[in-house]
Amino acid sequence: MMKASELVSKAIDIAKNYKTLYVMGCFGAPMTAANKKRYTANHSYNKAAARVKMINAASADTFGFDCVCLIKGILWGWDGDQNATYGGAKYASNGVPDIGADSMIKKCPDASTTGWNNMEPGEVVWTTGHIGIYIGDGLAVECTPKWKNCVQITAVANIGSKSGYNARTWKKHGHIPYVEYSGQTEAPAPEKDIPSAPASGKEVKATGVATGFDKSLAGTYTVTAASGLNVRNAAGTNNKVLVAIPKGTKVQNYGYYTLVGGVKWLYVKFTYNGVTYIGFASASYLKK
Repeated sequence: MMKASELVSKAIDIAKNYKTLYVMGCFGAPMTAANKKRYTANHSYNKAAARVKMINAASADTFGFDCVCLIKGILWGWDGDQNATYGGAKYASNGVPDIGADSMIKKCPDASTTGWNNMEPGEVVWTTGHIGIYIGDGLAVECTPKWKNCVQITAVANIGSKSGYNARTWKKHGHIPYVEYSGQTEAPAPEKDIPSAPASGKEVKATGVATGFDKSLAGTYTVTAASGLNVRNAAGTNNKVLVAIPKGTKVQNYGYYTLVGGVKWLYVKFTYNGVTYIGFASASYLKK
């Protein structure tokens, strides 16, 4: 699984250092004569006279992408190989399916319309029919026929404008399941806000109640958040923290969860520092 930092690095590299062109349905193919023939016949958008002219005018060292195919191409192994049919990408490889922008945002376990200032680099940003990659500092990489007609770096208008960048307002953002994220968008609670642990052998149980059940969720999970994970008294970041546990901690789930803002909060049980805790933790930072 590709790390978020690698996804971001490759997206920036493509935007800054490669000749690219918006080509519908293209995930990194160089614009050779054979590929020009292929892509000017593959989709009604590309068949339009103006798009045919642009594609045929592109040099052989220009790589074609569309918005979601930029993400898929990178995850499928694109490496800028001008001698490979798809620039080094291998179709539908590495466990990443061939899905569209609207389907990809639905795969995010925590897709949200809020929290733009707390986004983690490597999250996807989405609006109807279009998707990009958040790279940090209020910026995203997207492939669009708008503005420069290529892979480009733009400002996330939900955060604010940036001098020298075109800006787009997005509708949702989230972590895609094909990428390994190491950050934690919700900072661990300050020590003063976490209740003192009871004596060894005691149990601390959340008062919140799980509202959903899915047998397939049951199993052992590992905390992936680099800065630790808050386990709460009920689902949602506005609820009291029972304990903050470090990366690598193992927790057990028996299929119970609560959905808050599109995010599954698993009802988990584990022992930490001699105390058994039962509470809610965001599935975004737990790996089965």
